[in-house]
Amino acid sequence: MHKKTLPRNVWVLGFVSLLTDISSEMIHSLLPLFLVSVLGASVLTVGIIEGIAEATASVLKVFSGALSDYLGHRKGLAVFGYGLSTFVKPLFAIATSPTGVLIARFGDRLGKGIRVAPRDALVADATTPQERGAAYGLRQSLDTIGAFTGPLAAFVLMAASGNNFRLVFWLALIPGFFAVALLAVGVREPKKNPSVNPKTNPLNWQALRSLGSGYWILVAVALIFNLGNSSEAFLLLRAGQVGIEASLVPLTLVVMNLAYSLSAYPAGILSDRFGRFGLLLGGFMLYALVYLGFAFVQTPWQVWVLFAFYGLHMGMSQGVLLALIADKVPTNLRGTAFGFLNLAVGLALLPASILAGLLWQASGSWATFIAGSSFAGVAVLLLLTQRKKYS
Repeated sequence: MHKKTLPRNVWVLGFVSLLTDISSEMIHSLLPLFLVSVLGASVLTVGIIEGIAEATASVLKVFSGALSDYLGHRKGLAVFGYGLSTFVKPLFAIATSPTGVLIARFGDRLGKGIRVAPRDALVADATTPQERGAAYGLRQSLDTIGAFTGPLAAFVLMAASGNNFRLVFWLALIPGFFAVALLAVGVREPKKNPSVNPKTNPLNWQALRSLGSGYWILVAVALIFNLGNSSEAFLLLRAGQVGIEASLVPLTLVVMNLAYSLSAYPAGILSDRFGRFGLLLGGFMLYALVYLGFAFVQTPWQVWVLFAFYGLHMGMSQGVLLALIADKVPTNLRGTAFGFLNLAVGLALLPASILAGLLWQASGSWATFIAGSSFAGVAVLLLLTQRKKYS
């Protein structure tokens, strides 16, 4: 049903995400190893580069989303953001020092910060509430296919080229270029509603108030939830701790992303038919149980099952949350709304990973995962107290 009815823009944006993720993950899956083994960087330097890059993207998402609302146009910002991320990729290939990688990574995340909120708003602009969950789910599914295809492509190319990092980085430019071309040619800017007046500041107090309490509660829920959602690096460390061979540990992420990509679109369709609140709540509760499982897991087979359920939680919650927000906020403030949501999530991720590391060091891995489960539990309770706003 949805395959025939979903608008062209949604399909194009989904395939743009797929190609971009293949391009990005071909580089990101190799970057820590490249920094340490080829450029001689320390693990601390790797952490600093990632921290600066991600913080940049988080802050920029607010301003790019608000700018797309102010201008009344979103496609141009999305093309610029995707284009910037693609055309800095040669800088990875020619980098001769960690500083060169930092500049490339900064440019890459700068592009992401510019494109994400306008892109998410474009999906909302192109859809009706009755198909919006399916639309976000489809885009997430295609995006996630790219997320596990990229590392697999990098693995094959490294094997074929005799571990030639720089060649793989150059080749990553190809899917990125196709993504930008597809976006530029394939996406049509939705017709503006004549009753909506752009060129008003979407960051003023009145505009932010008009987003509504239902929206700001969702932002608060996302912030609390993500304070316990530490880096996937901790899940990988736990997998190794339980006894999964080092060579197989990266495949746990393939299992996770496979479950995510297979569940996101069906979950979106279900949210259109039966409501979004229950699915979002279920996704957060599943996360709390999965993290509890990681705290007490005993055998490798249990780890593989937990990674699959972790992917299912993402499929149930990521796209559904975006659709719920698109349903709740005024049309002319969608870019701003997605920008603040991404800022809240981005700001939470750094302290989440620091807290996870401190707890692991002080008390053991179980403490890290109990804390993550507890934050998810608090987010679930806050959602439950406000359920009337989303019925």
